Amino acid sequence: MSLLDKLKDEMKVAMRAKDKDRLGVIRMAISAVKQAEIDNKTELDDNGIIGVLTKMVKQRKESMTMYLDGGRDELAAKEAAEVKALEDFLPQPLTDEEIESMISDAIAQSGAASMADMGKVMGLLKPAMQGKADLGAVSGKVRAALNN
Repeated sequence: MSLLDKLKDEMKVAMRAKDKDRLGVIRMAISAVKQAEIDNKTELDDNGIIGVLTKMVKQRKESMTMYLDGGRDELAAKEAAEVKALEDFLPQPLTDEEIESMISDAIAQSGAASMADMGKVMGLLKPAMQGKADLGAVSGKVRAALNN
């Protein structure tokens, strides 16, 4: 079952359960996927959909931080609920040990020796880690590994 089909099935479940909050988040996710397909003039596969959902989670986490800084706890709680609903459709996050192992494998596989080779390493890691790890943090770890 594709991820889009899973989203549509969960939308039906939320409708039957009359869970308006979850239903709204799922509809928003499906809409974002369809918009990305229209913008790219292509049908997204599961990795593309994971990319869209990851971006949505990141946006909500940033909003949550800003709401908390502004003392708007009720809006931050709403954003947190949306993040939780979206994360149900994302793959399980990688552990630190798995990330370190994948980084060392990618460095060995690409033959990277310096910071000039960082693009090669990230090119190998990005498809494998999409939606499973924060690629910004992974980039920092790759940078640290290449500087040693």
